[in-house]
Amino acid sequence: MSTTYPPRTVDELDRAAERAFRLPAAAVLGSVAVLLLVGMVSVTQGAAGLPVEGVVRSLLDALPGVHLHQTLTDQQQAVLWQIRLPRTVLGALVGGSLAMAGAGYQGVFRNPLADPYLLGVSAGAGLGAVLALGFGLDLSWGPVDALPAAAFLGALVAVTASVVVARGSFRDPATLLLAGVAMAALFSATQTYAIQKLDESRSREVLSWLFGRLATNGWHPVVLLLPYVALAGVVLLLHARHLDVLRLGDDEARSLGLHPARSRLVVVAAATLLTASAVSVSGLIAFVGLVTPHVVRLLVGHSYRALVPLSALVGAAFLAFVDIGARTLAAPAELPVGVITAFVGAPFFCIVLWRGRYGA
Repeated sequence: MSTTYPPRTVDELDRAAERAFRLPAAAVLGSVAVLLLVGMVSVTQGAAGLPVEGVVRSLLDALPGVHLHQTLTDQQQAVLWQIRLPRTVLGALVGGSLAMAGAGYQGVFRNPLADPYLLGVSAGAGLGAVLALGFGLDLSWGPVDALPAAAFLGALVAVTASVVVARGSFRDPATLLLAGVAMAALFSATQTYAIQKLDESRSREVLSWLFGRLATNGWHPVVLLLPYVALAGVVLLLHARHLDVLRLGDDEARSLGLHPARSRLVVVAAATLLTASAVSVSGLIAFVGLVTPHVVRLLVGHSYRALVPLSALVGAAFLAFVDIGARTLAAPAELPVGVITAFVGAPFFCIVLWRGRYGA
């Protein structure tokens, strides 16, 4: 069946766009190469340096059907498989999740200032963490520990409150955005009040979590995070074309057969699930979801069908790279990852705003 012009449905729009749209192979290959390079540097650098050849042999030996002679000692193998590699993978998952969520939020709200901590997600997660760490709130279930469970549920409560205040107004993104700002202020104030009630040692532990961290003692946080990333990530990838259609405006989207409110609801739910799950295992790490989509736009343009997957790759590489600095810049001490991302992200975003204002 031939495609009519102008396209009248989303499917026809997809077929018409296929000739013009191709996920840039060079950008994908480059992003994967950078991610692998950063990952290798991350697992080999630290207080106990590991030889690159030994690490490569150990990683290849773990593949089915591959058997190589190992040059790492038992202690080095333990450092690689129980400390370095889980932390690197966790950083990549968290960075990719926040970057994908940022791209999704920016597409839904049609606002380049949108980031994963809209709708009170970070404030709700922070309050849940304060209650778990400081007051012993135990919301654990099954394999999920008390801290990630409390942070996750706090984030979901905050998002639900934002939607209720906005009366489910997904047809009006500005209303939902303002409701999220209000809920973020409320939950942040409650969180600060709760911290003031803690003793010094507990408040220090809470603040360390709030500044963002990727410390791991094995694969447990990765196993907790991976199912949520897989589920919500697939949903966002499948709805990337909807975000492209929404760029045309709600009236045009409806004329093409898309339900704007329903699409926004699904994207917001997926982005919030990504953010809440990432925050529950890493604490609050700002600017990754805000800056990464801007960097990708400079490379491949504004199509969300390229922006969403590439943001995941670039965000994963960025946070894994930042974590190298967190572990090494002040060794043997460790800097909070969220502090470094703020130092890098804030100046970059100011430059973006300046260019946007005066470049026009």
